[in-house]
Parts: sequence; structure tokens; C-alpha cells
Amino acid sequence: MPITPATATHSPSNGTADAILLELVDEDGVTIGTAEKLAAHQAPGQLHRAFSVFLFDERGRLLLQQRALGKYHSPGVWSNTCCGHPYPGEAPFAAAARRTYEELGASPSLLAEAGTVRYNHPDPDSGLVEQEYNHLFVGLLQSSLRPDPEEIGETVFVTPAELAERHAKDTFSAWFMTVLDAARPAVRELTGPSAGW
Repeated sequence: MPITPATATHSPSNGTADAILLELVDEDGVTIGTAEKLAAHQAPGQLHRAFSVFLFDERGRLLLQQRALGKYHSPGVWSNTCCGHPYPGEAPFAAAARRTYEELGASPSLLAEAGTVRYNHPDPDSGLVEQEYNHLFVGLLQSSLRPDPEEIGETVFVTPAELAERHAKDTFSAWFMTVLDAARPAVRELTGPSAGW
């Protein structure tokens, strides 16, 4: 893992796992404090900083991941390429690049900012709430994947038509369509009109 001031602060040096802190923000995305990760997701939820990554192959297909069954939040559901939370003080772009590598074992050959979206999505299965100010990123992936099985159960590249079919029959994360729709202008700019996004 790349060492930055934020990751150095949050990497346990004694082998014990420290509590994971998230950055709490106001409605404008300005940092106002921190909260422990699980506490921030318990109803009614605390507004916190997050990121979502959408990576595409050279054919303009979107990489989806199925979240590992062992995850406490939204296990086994399909979602965008990568999502997560910056550490307090960590730039969202750096966090997106870091977590993409940690989860997929591959780094994007291109990663670009694609705006932000704010949402409030309760997850009826877990009772947790996604109350997030989400930074969006789109990019290209040209290397082979080595997914971390503790994070990811399965991956697949899909066209828009294949995504529609899969979305109709499989369970997706509560936030998936919100973040995809918010990222679509940047996705279209990245993939071009022929990809159909």
C-alpha cells in the first residue's frame, strides 16, 4: 500500500486493528469532525465523505464487483468497481486509487474526477444507512485483476445492455444507481458515444 500521511496515520504498527474513522461533513462537503465507521452508518446515519469508482476496459465495458459474503454491510450484492471512505485528512482521489488497488490488485491507467453526489440510502437488510457525500471517479483499467477475496466475491465487465439485464435479476447495492446516474456525463465523455452509456 502506498504510504501517505493519511495512510501512515491509519496503518496499525503493532498488529492490532484500530477503529476506522470516517470524515464527517456538512451539506457542502466541508469537514466537521470524525466518527467511527459503524457508528456513522447506524440509523439515522451521519453524513460522511465517501467515494465511488467506475472503471472501464478498452471496449467501454464497466467493471462491476460482487461484494464478498463476509462484509458486514451489503454482503453479496453487486456494485460499482470500487467504493469506500477516505481516512480523515486523506484526499478522495488518493483514497480512490488506494482502495482500487487494495480491493482489485490492479491500478487504473487513468483516473479522473467526475463530480460529487449527496444521498441518503437506508439498507433494509442490515438496517444500516448510507448518508454520504460521495466523490465520483471514472477511469480505464488495462491490467489484469487480482481481487482480494475478503472484499470481492466476483467481478464482471458489462455493456449497458448487460448491466440492464443483470440489474433486473440480481441484487445491487442501495447506492449503485444513484452514483452511476451522477457519474454518467463523465462516463460518456470517457467511453465515447459508441459505448452507449
